[in-house]
Amino acid sequence: IILGATGRNFAAGMSGGIAYIYDVQGNFAENCNLEMVGLEACDEEDAAYLRTMLQKHTTYTDSQVASFILSDFESELNRFVKVYPHDYKKVMQMQKSKQQSLSGH
Repeated sequence: IILGATGRNFAAGMSGGIAYIYDVQGNFAENCNLEMVGLEACDEEDAAYLRTMLQKHTTYTDSQVASFILSDFESELNRFVKVYPHDYKKVMQMQKSKQQSLSGH
C-alpha cells in the first residue's frame, strides 16, 4: 500500500503480488508501466483489507494521511488503484476455480 507519490515506470517487471496506490492526483496511470500489470478499482475484499491495514498503520505510526483516509473511507477508497500483474491474476483465478470445484460451488 503506497500512500505517497510514485515515480515513473512503476511496476516495471512486477510479476507477483498486488499493490494499492493512493492516487490523489489522479495521474498514476501515466507513471505506471502497463506492460505486465493491469489497473483496477478496489472491490469489497480490497476495501476490507485496506481499511484494516490503514487502521494498523495509523495505530503504529500515527499517520495523518491514513487517518484522513479513514475519516472518509468510502469516498477516499475511490482514489485507490489496484495494480494487479496479469500472470499473477491468472494464477489466482485458477486457484480460486480449483477451490470452488473442490468445495462443490
